Amino acid sequence: MDFSEVLRRRRMVRRYSADPVDPETVAAIARLVRRAPSAGFSQGHRLLVVTGPATRERIAEIAEEDWYVQRGLPRWLSVAPVLMVLGVSEDAYHERYTKPDKLVDGEEMLWPAPYWWVDAGALLTLIQLAAIDAGLVTGFSTVRRSEELKKLVGLPDEVAVVGLITLGHPEPGAEDGTDAARLRTLRKPFGDLVRYESWDEPQSGG
Repeated sequence: MDFSEVLRRRRMVRRYSADPVDPETVAAIARLVRRAPSAGFSQGHRLLVVTGPATRERIAEIAEEDWYVQRGLPRWLSVAPVLMVLGVSEDAYHERYTKPDKLVDGEEMLWPAPYWWVDAGALLTLIQLAAIDAGLVTGFSTVRRSEELKKLVGLPDEVAVVGLITLGHPEPGAEDGTDAARLRTLRKPFGDLVRYESWDEPQSGG
């Protein structure tokens, strides 16, 4: 698929068919964890792929899928045939940045931003784009009861849960442009988001 078309189709989808996803496709998408940006090559990403129906249903319960149902939305966390628990190990970053080649005056650098969260977001985007290229769709959900989820799936204590990625085939009509059209009305002007050379200079175009 042309990259511009992949970008055009990038959106969060919450309506899935129950059709299974080819395991080799799932594995190829999961392998992107080794290609995702990682500050200093810290490799703090953690990705748990769940396809078992019983575990997916329990994860959906922990992620409070009923909240969506109570608002008239369809079940999606329990319907999507693949769930990916996106996690990150902050410890991996500190371990990497206390190696001799990363020390600053003999100490770990002062982190200007929590890059473990930045890198997790980058991996999420890679998974989204790869899924679209494979003819699939994705969604994302936060998990307030993250400790309960970690216990269910056996994630180590050091791993923080970023959220859940849903992966599967869209239900017919799930990618229709109705919601996209609504979101376009909320889109901020380009100049509010991007400027060149100095933020003091208003921009046009985009």
